[in-house]
Amino acid sequence: MTNHEYKPKDFDLSGLTGISDETLEIHFKLYEGYVTETNKLNSLLAELRAKGPLPEQQAPVFSELNRRLGFEYNGMVLHEYYFQNMKKQGSSDPENNSPFREAAGTAYGSYEDWKTDFANVGKMRGIGWAICYADPETKRISNHFVEEHQTNNIAGYRPIVVMDVWEHAFLLDFKPADKAKYIEAFFSNMNWKEVEKRLAALGA
Repeated sequence: MTNHEYKPKDFDLSGLTGISDETLEIHFKLYEGYVTETNKLNSLLAELRAKGPLPEQQAPVFSELNRRLGFEYNGMVLHEYYFQNMKKQGSSDPENNSPFREAAGTAYGSYEDWKTDFANVGKMRGIGWAICYADPETKRISNHFVEEHQTNNIAGYRPIVVMDVWEHAFLLDFKPADKAKYIEAFFSNMNWKEVEKRLAALGA
């Protein structure tokens, strides 16, 4: 089994509204750490597999490496979704009659109700992510809180809008009690073309 070595992607996000360049610099370094750890864990697991059947005393090591891989891998991938669905001079809301507005209206009654629900998910106590997923079978969207990076991910669903609500995403710019202001800043930088592309990939 050969390993694929992941490379950190570049994101040109300097000059966002409400999210400082200093925060982004720290955040990019954190993301790069997830890429490094994903590669490291894949390499260690490959070394163990190459030895053939595992001795009983190595089973706990193999198990823990596999469990950790979910945390690191999802940390890498979710950050990429997050950075990609923002841009400089973004817009708080999608265009009228856009496919995402239609999807939000179908699932939540209106885009405004979807946005309120998504923000409420983001305000939940705990570390993790607010993610709007789409069911690839029904194309219906739904909002979820993903704890850390790997717990509560919906198997098979596709991320459409991804917002990091770990404290490192906003503490330099907002107080812990001001998470709502960070969420407002996040929306003001939205790259709705990227969101629409993700939705279109489902044939929605």
